Amino acid sequence: MKIFLGVIAVMTFLVSQAVCAGDVEVEYYAVSPDIQLPFSEAVRVGHMLYLSGQLGYDRETAKLVEGGIAAETEKTLENIKAVLEKHGSSMAEVVKCTVFLADIKEWAAMNEVYVTYFPSNPPARSALGSSGLALGARTEIECMATVK
Repeated sequence: MKIFLGVIAVMTFLVSQAVCAGDVEVEYYAVSPDIQLPFSEAVRVGHMLYLSGQLGYDRETAKLVEGGIAAETEKTLENIKAVLEKHGSSMAEVVKCTVFLADIKEWAAMNEVYVTYFPSNPPARSALGSSGLALGARTEIECMATVK
């Protein structure tokens, strides 16, 4: 948890420094206009796009996908891909990811799927275990990407 809070503090500092530098537009993108959540789906600061953590959540069924860590990782990365494309970026533009795992012992199984989404020039990445994730998820992944 201390690492997570440290990452948030550094990101907040960097964003605030960019905004204070002047002439940088900040855009907040809601998850959905119909749903009020205490976070944005993504925030664009200049040419950077910061995504909130994504889960292996299927919006059609309103549930996490079944099949364990591999299936959840695939759906999580598909959700990330959709959010990136929705806001003018792509998987090829991702520069940093943070992977949260409900059980760090599932790192290898998550990684088998993860590497297929970044076949060349993989982004910088941190991965850590946690004592629990939202909705009982096995993994949550957040990303930062450039926007052209």
